[in-house]
Amino acid sequence: MSDELKVAVLVGNPKRRSRTYEAALLVAEKLTGAAAETVVDVADLGAGVLDWSDATATAAVESIREADVVVVASPTYKAAYTGLLKVFLDRFPSDGLAGVVAVPLMLGAGPGHALAPEHTLRPVLVELGATVPTRGLYLIVRDFATPETLDPWLARAVPQVRAAVAG
Repeated sequence: MSDELKVAVLVGNPKRRSRTYEAALLVAEKLTGAAAETVVDVADLGAGVLDWSDATATAAVESIREADVVVVASPTYKAAYTGLLKVFLDRFPSDGLAGVVAVPLMLGAGPGHALAPEHTLRPVLVELGATVPTRGLYLIVRDFATPETLDPWLARAVPQVRAAVAG
C-alpha cells in the first residue's frame, strides 16, 4: 500500500518521544508498509500550540492536512484523549482533514477505556472531515508492540485503509 503515500503521525502526549509516539510510528508503518514521512509530536510545539500566529504550529497543521494517511495518537487521560491534542486539533478549520484517511490510536494502562478511541477521538476526526475507515485502536501500554496485540487489528484495518485511500 505504501506506493507514494504520504504517511503522517500526530502524537498528542505531553511527554516528548513517549510510548504513545513509539506506538504511533509502529502502527503507521505496519498499517501502510511505509515509515511516516511526517511526524508531529505536539509536545515539541510548546506554547506555540496556543499561539494562532505561531509559524511552526501552523506548518505542523499543514503537514498533517497534506497527508494521505495519518495515525492520530494519544494516551488515555480521564477516559479521553489529551487536552494537548484537542488544542492542536482546534487549529484545523472545518473540514480541515477532508481527503485525509485518519486512524485513531489511544494507549492506556488497562482495558477499562478500550472504547475511548471510538467514543472520543473518532468523532472529532470525523467532524474535521477525515475519513475514518476502521475501528480505532486501543493498546495497553505494557504490550503495545507485541504481534499478538497488533496482528488481529491489522488484519481488518489494512484492507479498510487501503480501500479508503484508493476510493
